[in-house]
Amino acid sequence: MASRHWVKSYGSIPADVDADRYSSVTALLEEAMQRYADKVAFQSFGQSLTYAQVDKLSADFCAYLQHRVGVKKGDRIAVMMPNLAAFPVAMLGIIRAGAVQVNVNPLYTPRELEHQLNDSGSKVIVVFSGSTPTLAEVVGHTGVTSVITVNPGDALPKALPSPAVDARLSGSVPFAQALTEGAGFSRVPVALTGADTLFLQYTGGTTGLSKGATLSHRNLVANTEQFKVMMPEAVLPGQEVVVTAIPLYHIFALMVNFITYFSVGAENWLVANPRDMDAFIAVIKAARPTVFMGVNTLYNGLTMHPGLKEVDWSRLRLAGGGGAAVVGATSELWKAITGNFIREGYGLSETAPVVSFNPAFINEVSGTTGLPVPSTDIQLLDDDGREVGVGEAGEICVKGPQVMSGYWEKPEANAAAFTADGYFRTGDVGQFDERGFLKIVDRKKDMVIVSGFNVYPNDVEAVASGCAGVAECACVGVPDEKTGEAVKLFVVRMPGATVTEAEVIAHCRTGMTSYKVPKIVRFVDALPKSSVGKILRRELRSVA
Repeated sequence: MASRHWVKSYGSIPADVDADRYSSVTALLEEAMQRYADKVAFQSFGQSLTYAQVDKLSADFCAYLQHRVGVKKGDRIAVMMPNLAAFPVAMLGIIRAGAVQVNVNPLYTPRELEHQLNDSGSKVIVVFSGSTPTLAEVVGHTGVTSVITVNPGDALPKALPSPAVDARLSGSVPFAQALTEGAGFSRVPVALTGADTLFLQYTGGTTGLSKGATLSHRNLVANTEQFKVMMPEAVLPGQEVVVTAIPLYHIFALMVNFITYFSVGAENWLVANPRDMDAFIAVIKAARPTVFMGVNTLYNGLTMHPGLKEVDWSRLRLAGGGGAAVVGATSELWKAITGNFIREGYGLSETAPVVSFNPAFINEVSGTTGLPVPSTDIQLLDDDGREVGVGEAGEICVKGPQVMSGYWEKPEANAAAFTADGYFRTGDVGQFDERGFLKIVDRKKDMVIVSGFNVYPNDVEAVASGCAGVAECACVGVPDEKTGEAVKLFVVRMPGATVTEAEVIAHCRTGMTSYKVPKIVRFVDALPKSSVGKILRRELRSVA
């Protein structure tokens, strides 16, 4: 590895972690199920599951897959559901069978689902009953031979009302039935190593069709170890309570909220529908979390809700943010209400996901995504592939035990995704300060060029969101006769606010140089977002 100049800022953080501390994620989580058997593992819809119950139910599901479905090590199994109790039970059953979990967004369109099932070669899908109409549209065009349907109350002590399963899926098996049948068989233990594939994690597909990042057991074992040493105060064995509203099918919640916190015996409160803000706030009130993870848009929505002030935040030790830039104004508002700032990190599906994180000794917003995690090397490269100096911007290229082996069956994409010496090209532009803290400047492709000057939307949005009356905003480049491109800002007003275009532009002039100031401000009711709450600038460009 190169010099890793950030290591001098580590303090008590070790320079490296043991990526082989556990032979597999399965071994890591099985140890937790033994150690914390009597503790509550998950809360969902007012019902709870202990670690021992999760152990038993997932073993039953594993046995069902092995004996009834014929699942073998390495088979791909798609999982398409929101944050229901059945998600962790299904996942543990799948990985105990040595199979590969293919995480699917339950809000996918038929076209997106068909592509992912066929690209991954999934023969089995575990699907939320509410998503079965989408599956029914395309299942005949895929290799799927076994459909297992999930209701909101599955794996919980009491059943709950559920959407009906689409009638076109006549041969499907209810998850509850699979658990009952599986209980009649013995699970066959499967030998796993760190090199075995754990997940196919499909990227958002911002360029063409989405690709499956091939993540191994070792990738995830490494990343849990890396995260734990960055924030030891927030991974206390048997003491943590985490609220999970970001989706488990996304790598951020899957690695941090589920795998990491399950491994330390946390109690995890699952939120199936965070858009129902009243119910979401009620869960936070009941949980009194020690840890909360979110993306900026989620934090922003919560800070707008009056109920957030009624939560007892006295136990909160970590509020973590990722997925997209955390806006300073949002973090300040969050801190004013909860007493904790939002500790930002950076990662991607391809890096399992955490690359950098603001460590425990940082006690205020750093304006960066923190230090690279241990055992990780980062080069910032210019367009000619040369490493740039401290303070200069370059493409973030990452090497470490958490980095994927490549995209699933995509040799050409892999050749382009890695440098000749094996660094993964993230497509993000960043810069290091003297201490080694990494600041994300922006996505390469989102950069706007005004009169030859580079303008990064994150910069503009951070300033504009501090304007009174602005709830959230996003900017894109639009063609301009004089300057080549100009900055166009889309703004959502706060409820009752009357802020004008002139006021937003005047505010921006006070905070940034003239070429960065938006030339056009357009007010909209909402910004287009992905399922994880990332603002989709590409959709704004199409209407700009």
